[in-house]
Amino acid sequence: MRKSLSLVITALMVGGIAAAAELQSGLAKGEFVNAFDVLDCSGPSKGDTLCYRCKYGNRPVVSIFTRELTPEVTQLTKAVDAAVAKNEDSKMAGFVVLLTDDAKAASGKLEEAASKNSIKNVPLTAFADKVGPKSYKISADAQVTVMMWVDSEVKVSKGFAKGELNKAAIDKLLADTKTILE
Repeated sequence: MRKSLSLVITALMVGGIAAAAELQSGLAKGEFVNAFDVLDCSGPSKGDTLCYRCKYGNRPVVSIFTRELTPEVTQLTKAVDAAVAKNEDSKMAGFVVLLTDDAKAASGKLEEAASKNSIKNVPLTAFADKVGPKSYKISADAQVTVMMWVDSEVKVSKGFAKGELNKAAIDKLLADTKTILE
């Protein structure tokens, strides 16, 4: 009995440590999503500075903030692009925000990535600050932050350190889109 109890306590402690190690980045569930401007590099307003948060209004939205357009971010973007197309009736939307010091310089790279990967429903945008919009609470340790909201209220917020965004994480994020479509 004592050995079993000891194993249970150890398992709970290890599980608690793993849960505590999750990277906190982005707005918390239930928080209000504020407006911010980006440079649209591949979407319907290509070349313009606008607020996609404002443009999408109360629609269900997946936003991907990234410091680098890695193959994993591209894979996630393509998956979200397909989900947006599939959920057209729900008016689901999405956009990618590259956090960079030079939005204009990033524009061509983002436009090329969208074209090369046939990303049609999710605009690739650039935000002229590597920190990101201040009110969005993006962690300096996060390589990628994904937030999902509907009615301007965050339903999902996940941060990923460099190397943490993988196929399993992408699959989980896609499953999480149901929280904004219900």
